[in-house]
Amino acid sequence: MLTKDKLSYSICRNYQFSFILLLFTLIGMNWAAAQQAGSRANLMSDEQVLDFYRQAQSRGLTESQIEIAAMSQGFTQADIAILRRRNAEIQTKGAAQSKDRVTTSSSNARTLPSDVSTRNATDSLPTTTRRDANGGLAVFGASLFANASLSFEPNLRIATPRNYIVGPDDEIGIDISGASSDNLKLKVAPEGTVKIQNLPPIFVSGLTIEQAQARIVDRLRKSGYQGLGVPGSNTFVNVTLANIRSIKVTIVGEVVRPGTYTISSLGSAFNALYLAGGPNPATGSFRKINVIRGNHVVRTIDLYDYILRADQRDNIRLMDQDVIRVADYQTHVELTGQVRRPAIFEMLPGETVKTMLSFAGGFADDAYRASITVRRNTDRERQIKTITEAQMADFVPQSGDTYFVGKILERYENRVQIGGAIMRPGDFAIEPGTETVRQLIQRAEGLRNDAFKNRAMIVRELPNLDKENISFDLGKLMKGEIADIPLMKQDVLTILSIRDLREEYFINVEGAVNEPSAIPFVSNMSIADLVANAGGFREGAKPSLIEVARRIRQDSLDANTPALEIHRFSIDRDLQISAQEIGNDPAKSKVPFALQPFDIVYVRTSPTYEPQQQVYIGGQVMQPGSYAIFRPRERIADLIKRAGGLKPQAYLAAAQFKRDGLNVGTDISKVIENPNTDDNLLLSPNDTLFIPRRPEVVSIQGAVLNPALVSYKASYSFDDYVSDAGGFTENAVEKKTYVIYPNGHKKRTHKFLFFKTWPEIEPGSTVIVPFKPFDVRSRLSTGERISILSLLATLAFALTNVLRN
Repeated sequence: MLTKDKLSYSICRNYQFSFILLLFTLIGMNWAAAQQAGSRANLMSDEQVLDFYRQAQSRGLTESQIEIAAMSQGFTQADIAILRRRNAEIQTKGAAQSKDRVTTSSSNARTLPSDVSTRNATDSLPTTTRRDANGGLAVFGASLFANASLSFEPNLRIATPRNYIVGPDDEIGIDISGASSDNLKLKVAPEGTVKIQNLPPIFVSGLTIEQAQARIVDRLRKSGYQGLGVPGSNTFVNVTLANIRSIKVTIVGEVVRPGTYTISSLGSAFNALYLAGGPNPATGSFRKINVIRGNHVVRTIDLYDYILRADQRDNIRLMDQDVIRVADYQTHVELTGQVRRPAIFEMLPGETVKTMLSFAGGFADDAYRASITVRRNTDRERQIKTITEAQMADFVPQSGDTYFVGKILERYENRVQIGGAIMRPGDFAIEPGTETVRQLIQRAEGLRNDAFKNRAMIVRELPNLDKENISFDLGKLMKGEIADIPLMKQDVLTILSIRDLREEYFINVEGAVNEPSAIPFVSNMSIADLVANAGGFREGAKPSLIEVARRIRQDSLDANTPALEIHRFSIDRDLQISAQEIGNDPAKSKVPFALQPFDIVYVRTSPTYEPQQQVYIGGQVMQPGSYAIFRPRERIADLIKRAGGLKPQAYLAAAQFKRDGLNVGTDISKVIENPNTDDNLLLSPNDTLFIPRRPEVVSIQGAVLNPALVSYKASYSFDDYVSDAGGFTENAVEKKTYVIYPNGHKKRTHKFLFFKTWPEIEPGSTVIVPFKPFDVRSRLSTGERISILSLLATLAFALTNVLRN
């Protein structure tokens, strides 16, 4: 085994040197092809320099081995110095950052180790697990670790902590300036040492960064840096932590995701707890979290200190192989009601209800603070306790307690209310200067002018919460004629308005005004004022005849006394009332007439006023269109004459006269022949007369086999038209067939004994054949009828057997 290990080691070393020789052979061939003006190192690009060092270092070669290999390929000491300087300059500019090697880079950017544990957004705990078993209040503090924006990751840009313990995989930066200049990055090996070229390894693991600095500087002084870091030597040194390592911590106990986590060496206890999801809200403690190092508890974390006071003293930096143990909670209590943060709180021994209230942010603004109700579990059942304000500082909660803070009552200990006809209604306090009714009215800035002073009322609350009414004469009280009334809390004083004690006053105006309506009553309103409020007269109004109907107020019923008064007035269109009153006592004709509440004013329409009214005539007339009714006695014949008469192709038998959208059966041919006929109707507004051409078809509809339009033939009889439509169907009612003529007249079939008289057919007629009433049997096929009969027979046979038995 030992021989085999040595052979393997020798093969690996030979392989490395073979690779180096091949690498520099290729580089040398490229450089040989280039011009030899100047140094070979200066002819290399920045990328070639970086690639040169990157490939060599990836094989694990030291810088001295790289220089030896380069010299074997023809590089001089000057070329090697140029390569070293260019590599340092490139890395100083940030062109590349190398790890796991000794380099002369001056870049001090600190990065996070690539193997640290992370917590994805999908790892966030569902909301349901942050609540108690009953789905009620959340456990106080559980939301701290559900917040994705609060990960407690360490800040890598802070200065190197002086008490930082150096360990394997840390990278120490050494910056030498002054009389000597150098910049080194030393990675701590797994054995705990750092290696500086041409010097023995320096053991730094387990030391603080200050101790490691002292040891490294002491070794550099002995290696040739005389006076390094000594005042007056003009050679300065600065040792920093360039890159940090990762450490492993184990989180056990009542956490959401226990396990071992990899964090940076600057990571804290809160950072590790966040990665584990925090304490389990259902079972874990937020106040007894132990950090164990070397089997000893080095810190007990109480998260409430951080949540409530932002105290981070417990957020200590962790070390490799630290263990965080989250204990079970001992006391959980629930606090609800009028507090600022209702939640489930964890209590430690010795903490009281007062402490619990401080966790909840104290009482809400409308909380009842005199006492708190607690429901406590006993060995067999539950009990209720009342904690007074004096007991809160000493009462110790027990696990499972439920505390409830009530709300103050919706009542006032010193309030009175005043409303109604008062200048400033509202709520007032019973206090010196506001203790009686008169003082309260004065505080409310006095009565309104419409106040009803004969009676005011106080509604008072009795000790048993019943209501009592106290009435008094407000006018006498304000004058001092009766004693003032002392007020009591919850009194409600109401001062009525004179408008509250009467109907709403209004006046109606109707007739020929633009806006007939009910208008609110205003004292001293004249008829002209009322008409103006109603939008003025319509075009057909008769201002010379206006009637006012007025109520008569009487206490007894007398059959001979009229129920109303009627007043008539003449007003011109300029709304100036005339001096003459028609139909009443002439002695009062000069007295201005004022309207009273509930008067009804009628504005009549002039009997000679008629708005234009139109009729329409269309079809086969000389001048179809709309025509105004010229005189009240104008008839159909007059309308045809005004339209210029008929055209030659007019077919009067099919003329249709409609009124209000309905067809009026009128024979226009008789109207033309004899204007004195009864068919010559008086015209009404919106009448319509349409005279078509002679139609050429007859329509057959209803219970025929093929309802259709058939061309009119003078030789055809009624049967011929029905035959052209396929004849009657089985459900046709032949005896009730009727014909609708083009002018709207209708004729039905007549039957005498066994003889039928069919109506005549004219061009444009419509033949209607009615259907028989609906019969269910007509919808059944023969097979369906047989099935029904068979079923009925079977039922009858079964019923017979039952009766026989």
